[in-house]
Amino acid sequence: MATEFKLPELGENIDSAEVTKVLVAVGDTIEKDQIVLEIETDKATVEVPSDVNGVVKEVLVKDGETAKIGSVLFMIEKTSKTRRKKKEVETPVETIVKEVAEPEVKTSVQIESSSDVSEFKLPELGENIESADITKVLVKPGDTIEKDQIVLEIETDKATVEVPADFSGTVKEVFIKDSDKAKVGQTIFTFTGEVSKQPVPKKETTKVDTVKTEESAPVTKPIEKSDKIGKPLLPRREEIIKKIAPAAPSVRRFAREIGIDIHKVNGSGPGGRISIDDVKAFAKNINENLSKSGSLGITAEPLPDFSKWGEVDIQPMSNVRNKIAEHLSYAWASIPHVTQFDKADITELEKLRKQFAPKVDADGGKLTVTAILLKVIAAALSKFPQFNASVYMGNKSIIYKKYINIGIAVDTEKGLLVPVIKDVDKKNITQLSVELSEISRKARDKKITVDDLQGGNFTISNLGGIGGTYFTPIVNSPEVAILGVSRGNYEPVYKDGEFVPRLMLPLSLSYDHRVIDGADAARFIRWVSEALESPFLLSLEG
Repeated sequence: MATEFKLPELGENIDSAEVTKVLVAVGDTIEKDQIVLEIETDKATVEVPSDVNGVVKEVLVKDGETAKIGSVLFMIEKTSKTRRKKKEVETPVETIVKEVAEPEVKTSVQIESSSDVSEFKLPELGENIESADITKVLVKPGDTIEKDQIVLEIETDKATVEVPADFSGTVKEVFIKDSDKAKVGQTIFTFTGEVSKQPVPKKETTKVDTVKTEESAPVTKPIEKSDKIGKPLLPRREEIIKKIAPAAPSVRRFAREIGIDIHKVNGSGPGGRISIDDVKAFAKNINENLSKSGSLGITAEPLPDFSKWGEVDIQPMSNVRNKIAEHLSYAWASIPHVTQFDKADITELEKLRKQFAPKVDADGGKLTVTAILLKVIAAALSKFPQFNASVYMGNKSIIYKKYINIGIAVDTEKGLLVPVIKDVDKKNITQLSVELSEISRKARDKKITVDDLQGGNFTISNLGGIGGTYFTPIVNSPEVAILGVSRGNYEPVYKDGEFVPRLMLPLSLSYDHRVIDGADAARFIRWVSEALESPFLLSLEG
């Protein structure tokens, strides 16, 4: 039976990837779990395995092309009828293979079955439409539904759509709520029952040029405290915006294309109706304000023709490099940076490090200054909670985190990656040394996953292996601080009435001045320095 091999989901907010290497050709026999594709997103390089045994019948993608999530990459003739059982622990990228028994109808509801339980998925909605707003979920667990019964109301930038059931059965579990946003192909709910063999086109009604009067105005709710450790306290989208903007689909589409949130635009028409001119005026006002601020909205000057003076080689940015550029530009422009410098006398610490290094080596790790700093910073974040926080200017809130995850900047041939070590405060230095060695190796070997790069509260960037004295690292937004570490050197230090050689480690602490005052930053970096100078301080105060 012919199957479609599609590009799987790769993580939150990732809707496409660059195909760096296609590893199969037409006629190749492939086995389950064999790597068939190498791709690169703006977060990581990923190897994609096959989920079936079979023969490649058609290859629909080439090296260097960009593919969207859910797009068909290969056609495979399966040689085994065995369906893979769901894994207890999902791999970073789970390949999705859909069996094709008949021609696909793009407007039909997507349903995939597994044993007695089937999945009801958000169907294809049209060209270039990758997601939709769920305006109303019309079913709940336990409901009995009939074929052609409307189970979902959704809205795209082109139309309001009623989605019918293509089956008769009972709803088991619902994974989405009113006002959520769903991607095409995302599972909406599971059910038991008979699935129709014929696809049923979706019912679509063109969006009327009116607005319901009962819809509420935008509401911003304060962030509530949570007792759950490890859960970010960012407000959900439905808590910020509770209405559909009073604008025609063409106006909504225009606003989206130029990067304007139409819910923030004031309409000049009857009943606050928003026109294209209103969107243009809003965008013009933003640009004027940004230009006056002198920080954001700066237009790049055109470059000269460098080839007039000699040979040049123009190379496009990789996805990773482009994402680094965008993220750091945003962080530098939106965060008021200040950098505090200090030195730590690590003469005694270096003796201890060399003394216990063989023991850590035997456990599979490497006892480095960075590994020790992980434990020191974890203790410092507990003592100075304003450094373990994020700022949300949407409703003027500071989010204090009750968990401690620390990112480590790793230099790779693809660019700077920042894998995150989770729950640092719950691990000893030996465990951290082993995990640091493993995750750094994964980053350099292009084996890093999207999950490995998420969830950090604070970052350490150690350039001591390369050299230098001090530098000013850029805060890794939405974090509020980052520690830069340079190469330690022996210096003459006046101690007990004489100058003696001491190994001094330069430290650079960049921080977000919106949350952290200079005095607090000085206390933080001094505490870190003293903890390195007197390791017993970790047990005493950490």
